[in-house]
Amino acid sequence: MIHTSQAGPVLTVELDRVDKRNALDEEMVAGLSDAFGSAVDAGARAIVLTGRGPVFCAGADLSGPVYDPGFLDRLVAMLQQVEKTPIPVIAALNGSAIGAGLQLAMAADLRVMAPDAIAGIPAAKIGVAVDDWTIRRLVSLVGAGQARGMFIGCEPLSADRAHALGFANRIGDLADAQHWAATIAELAPLTLQHYKLVLNDDGARAQTPSTHRAAMMRAWESDDLAEGRAARAEKRAPRFTGR
Repeated sequence: MIHTSQAGPVLTVELDRVDKRNALDEEMVAGLSDAFGSAVDAGARAIVLTGRGPVFCAGADLSGPVYDPGFLDRLVAMLQQVEKTPIPVIAALNGSAIGAGLQLAMAADLRVMAPDAIAGIPAAKIGVAVDDWTIRRLVSLVGAGQARGMFIGCEPLSADRAHALGFANRIGDLADAQHWAATIAELAPLTLQHYKLVLNDDGARAQTPSTHRAAMMRAWESDDLAEGRAARAEKRAPRFTGR
């Protein structure tokens, strides 16, 4: 599910669940946590995170445990671990990064996107809601207007647009990301750790107001979420009622 390989100081972490478009399940979340947890001890000075096949990550596996609060807690903990890893992390978006795939990309420090890659978070299409960190971090990376379109309008972000906004630092492939990681790995580690701390202190991890948490849980506990699940299983458009 999760493959790692190391070339000098650069560790490459690959999502490998190609038949499920690299959607995250319990095993993949645990594997990512293990890979990032052991990276520094393995001598890595930079990490490249990518997906095998044509998709970076299609999100959490909607046919699996995504609706289990325990799984969501473990997913959030893994994203925090990626964000707090004390060496630079480059997400190489070889293809679509959707939902939790976009969250993974946002937890990284830098992003390299393939020309045909897209990023999006269509949670409103299935009746779920994302946490404050996801909303705040996306605003930090693409700006409030673009983020509103992605959340409220479920509009995908193209690679060209992502690069123009600064979400994607470069347009390129895995080899480009690995080459960049190798050059970054030669820089002063303590300086980079300081930059990571300051750059990630963008307010995205600020305490979530109780009203925000309550509104998010209303979505997760709603009839609309059940309708979204049923519509997906029955391959039809959902009929949401706001209840």
